Amino acid sequence: MTDSPSTRKGHVGSLAADGSVRAPYRPGHTLPLRVELVRQLKRRRTQVAFGLVALLPIILWIAFQLSSDDSPGTSLNLVDLAKGSGTNFAVFALFASAGFLLVVVVALFFGDTVASEASWSSLRYLLAAPVPRARLLRQKAIVAGFLSLAALLLLPIVALIVGTLAYGTGDLVSPTGESLTYGAAAGRVLLAGIYVALSLLWVAALGLLLSVVTDAPLGAVGGAVMASIVSQILDQITALEDLRNYLPTHYATAWSDLLATQIDWGDMTSGVFSSVAFAAIFFAAAAFRFQRKDVTS
Repeated sequence: MTDSPSTRKGHVGSLAADGSVRAPYRPGHTLPLRVELVRQLKRRRTQVAFGLVALLPIILWIAFQLSSDDSPGTSLNLVDLAKGSGTNFAVFALFASAGFLLVVVVALFFGDTVASEASWSSLRYLLAAPVPRARLLRQKAIVAGFLSLAALLLLPIVALIVGTLAYGTGDLVSPTGESLTYGAAAGRVLLAGIYVALSLLWVAALGLLLSVVTDAPLGAVGGAVMASIVSQILDQITALEDLRNYLPTHYATAWSDLLATQIDWGDMTSGVFSSVAFAAIFFAAAAFRFQRKDVTS
């Protein structure tokens, strides 16, 4: 007997109830990215996260409007700088959110990937579809990464729009007194958003690892956020000296070098390398643990 092409490739179609042959099972076609993306976009936590990120610049503008302009002294503070131009306002919004809010957003999207399926008792049904474990984890991580990047870039874009409408298209003036034209500064702000996304790769990977380890989404998200907070606290302890260079958050604010006329890429390069190194370890650990996890929910 001559084997059919599908049989020779190892993809044998199954018989339906009416005797017809179903399409062969292809592991690489399970859980398409489009399907997973639509599922995540329909979730309330995704909509709330994007809503909060988009509303933050508006909330900051309202707070500036309500604040008194009659401040004592002649020194220029950060709020005064933020009101100087649209790009200054966007930089202030990024400074105000990068250390905590954006960390929470990334931890939410990645820490909620596998743990939420387990808490809903739907993870075993996904794997029984059957979706290969490596593919399921990869598809969910790609979608979580896309949503995180979109949210992180949404903030400076909305801040630029709100700031420009409120404070105009003047030059960006840094705290050191250097200035950049509006067009150049807008590009630098977007580059800063990309750097923040790269510097939070380790948070994403840790959130994914904790999502694999625990069935509690809140525990996975909270664990990643707590790790970031602890790292930031340790980075303030000067007694640690050069040991602080190995903390994943040590170069978190290195994107401020983009505000200078001549960009110093040294700290940003170190920050990206540090984040990618930590992320590689955590992603590998997540894949290793998920392949061996006893899924009961």
